[in-house]
Amino acid sequence: MEQKIYDVIVIGAGSMGMAAGYFLAKSGKSTLLLDSFNPTHNKGSHHGDTRIIRYAYGEGAEYVPFALKAQELWNDLEKATGKQLFLQTGVLNVGPEQSDFIQNIISSSETYSLPLDVLYSREVNSRWPGISLSNEYIGCFEPTSGVLKCEECIEAYRVLAIKHGAEILTNSRVKEINIHDNRVTIKTDDQTFQSESLIVSAGAWSKELLSQLDLNLPLEPVRKTFAWFDAAEKLFNHKDFPAFAFETIQGLYYGFPSIDGSGLKVGRHDGGEKINPDNQIPGFGELPEDEADLIQFLNAFMPHSQQLKYGKTCIYTLTPDENFIIDLHPKYSNIAIASGFSGHGFKFSSAVGKNLAELIISGKTEQDISLFSINRFN
Repeated sequence: MEQKIYDVIVIGAGSMGMAAGYFLAKSGKSTLLLDSFNPTHNKGSHHGDTRIIRYAYGEGAEYVPFALKAQELWNDLEKATGKQLFLQTGVLNVGPEQSDFIQNIISSSETYSLPLDVLYSREVNSRWPGISLSNEYIGCFEPTSGVLKCEECIEAYRVLAIKHGAEILTNSRVKEINIHDNRVTIKTDDQTFQSESLIVSAGAWSKELLSQLDLNLPLEPVRKTFAWFDAAEKLFNHKDFPAFAFETIQGLYYGFPSIDGSGLKVGRHDGGEKINPDNQIPGFGELPEDEADLIQFLNAFMPHSQQLKYGKTCIYTLTPDENFIIDLHPKYSNIAIASGFSGHGFKFSSAVGKNLAELIISGKTEQDISLFSINRFN
């Protein structure tokens, strides 16, 4: 029996890969998605129920059109599935007024005419009694942004990808990649597949896989933690309390209101221990600083929250500049790469998936993705 040759194989069926699989299959491409695990799983950066989506972007105004396009595509996904995937809680960003983070948010809102309320600390404290800000901080509240149900988003793309003919093979780790005469051969533990084109979106395992394609990218996986805390529902419920990001002296923290009684969710964005993703990663609480770090933040800024309910770990895959990698392989025009999302990529994954499909189909994207070029590391 002659082996099927796919138009595209996608290695890594997490947030970016699953979205790409949907857009490829919808365009008529025969598509196979391979994943070492079974999405959604806890080996990447896409679990934990929720992710923030914000448009006035503290990491730089260049991201704003990308975020707006991503929201448009999330809205399309909601319509296609009939599921509520986005909660418009608004997002409160807090930091010193002159910090780059806050100034980028203010300037990007002005450049793109985004609604933004700039608030003194006393205004923040009055509007959200669960928060206690001192005078050196200000707040930037973006009312139209909010929360994505990340695991439900991936599952929605999975259902639609299969509906359009994509095949998804889980618990199948890729061992070997070969390129010959513009044909891609992929070997797992017990199977071999071929395709005309390839997308690598394998998270913390991208560096290892791409090394087989003569590409050495500066990708650094790190262990991250987040946790849920008991909280007064009157103060912290998602209809009255926003998602948030706080730039403090201790570090950059983020979190979510209590959604349907789940509790206040908090994590730290910066820091983290470098890891080998193939090794056993310490669970939440196995390092003493896991809980202590989050509690010191809550005691300082949200003292009405209560004791820890439970915590989880995830993996960030960092680039040196914390900007993404979304590009074609420098040597192989039939290979697209998405990696290094540095802990702020999920919100964009709908748009990333569309861009990856466009790179494979036409070699170019509708959106400007020059910021994410591989060549910046040369």
